[in-house]
Amino acid sequence: MEPSGLRATIEAMLFAGGDPVSCERMAGVLGVNMDTIDGVCSELNEFYTENGSALRVIKLGKQYQISTRDEYAPVIRTLLDLKKDAPLSNAAMEVLAVIAYNEPVTRNFIERVRGVDCSGVVNTLLARGLIEERGRLDLPGRPMQYATSANFMRCFGLESMGELPTVPSDTAENVQISVEDAIEENLRETQQEQETQKDTMN
Repeated sequence: MEPSGLRATIEAMLFAGGDPVSCERMAGVLGVNMDTIDGVCSELNEFYTENGSALRVIKLGKQYQISTRDEYAPVIRTLLDLKKDAPLSNAAMEVLAVIAYNEPVTRNFIERVRGVDCSGVVNTLLARGLIEERGRLDLPGRPMQYATSANFMRCFGLESMGELPTVPSDTAENVQISVEDAIEENLRETQQEQETQKDTMN
């Protein structure tokens, strides 16, 4: 396939996909390697910029998506009659930071770090699509793990999680302690639940 044809094909795939499309998936469909996909997506983005297009190609980890440029957000909101999203609360930002720097994590881990119940905040972040469920931890009770989503990366303008600011060393040490505490706490809670069930059956 000619370079221009490949670029047009990838453009069509991204446009039709709507949501972020993985580089691996496009490479598999087109029978090319992922480096080729990366290069063509970069070329497509340059093509948009050089021609003054309102569109751009954004990279979200190992995924790509066609998006409008930030300067057109106000008029698009007016056209679609969208209300400005309510800003995240301080609690939501703290929970999001805990998840982003330690993902995947359980709710128990988040609560050990913050010292308060976080179930409502976690549900809010899930509803907004900023985090997602990432399977269950292989521990008693099989607690659910959470991680940031592609929408999180898009909202914060990140191509990879490596672009997050560096955490101070003293904070990182405290978080590591919290990880160990969270695992121990999860085990204790599971054992207590099992003992309670046994007592009830007896």
